[in-house]
Amino acid sequence: MRIEFVAAITDAGQTTTSEAVLFWVLAAISVIGAVGVVTAPKAVYSAIGLALTMLSLAVLYIAQEAPFLGVVQVVVYTGAVMMLFLFVLMLIGVDSSESLVETIRGQRLAAIGVGVGFGVLLIAGIGNVSVTGFAGLTQANQNGNVEGLAALIFTQYLWAFELTGALLITATLGAMVLAHRERFERRRTQRELAAERFAPGGHPTTLPNPGVYARHNAVDVPAMLPDGTGSELSVSGILQVRAVPENGEGQ
Repeated sequence: MRIEFVAAITDAGQTTTSEAVLFWVLAAISVIGAVGVVTAPKAVYSAIGLALTMLSLAVLYIAQEAPFLGVVQVVVYTGAVMMLFLFVLMLIGVDSSESLVETIRGQRLAAIGVGVGFGVLLIAGIGNVSVTGFAGLTQANQNGNVEGLAALIFTQYLWAFELTGALLITATLGAMVLAHRERFERRRTQRELAAERFAPGGHPTTLPNPGVYARHNAVDVPAMLPDGTGSELSVSGILQVRAVPENGEGQ
């Protein structure tokens, strides 16, 4: 009986000291990033906290001999989904005061309910696996990590995979809806826009980008005009213009 128990432990594998240290460090970073997502005063800070959590999870995947999941976590979620989220923030200009206003009635209660339901499913899944037993990495990756993952996704977890795809599509459509602005006036033609540019007070040519000919090439530094002064029109209206001295060099 003792020999069989020791053999079972050896087959399942034991956690080394380095693996335990790596897990607890990354777990703490993931929890801190997740807490920052829901407590940050600004949406950009929440996005940074979410990216920190995703990167920590990617390292955990790689440490558990799942390199494909780790790479997908970095490339797809941290690199693509997070960039899409940040682009939406730049387009709609979400302020911290706007986040306290519910645009959809009952959305906070719905979010809390979904979070509690997800937690129950997560606890139930972990409890089920704890009862039935864990599969070792050697057994899970016996035909390769990518092949074994594909077999699970398109057989046992096909329904969950399809639901995840629908969720991502819904998130993309939500971003498009948030960035959409209703047009309340007639769309002006190219002739009308050209006449407006050449009218008194207009700008016949394209305005310079921020940071052009300035010491600091940043989005909040006005571009230098031929007379050495800064053009505040080159900076977006949602940004605070950085002070520029008379010689046009950024502070």
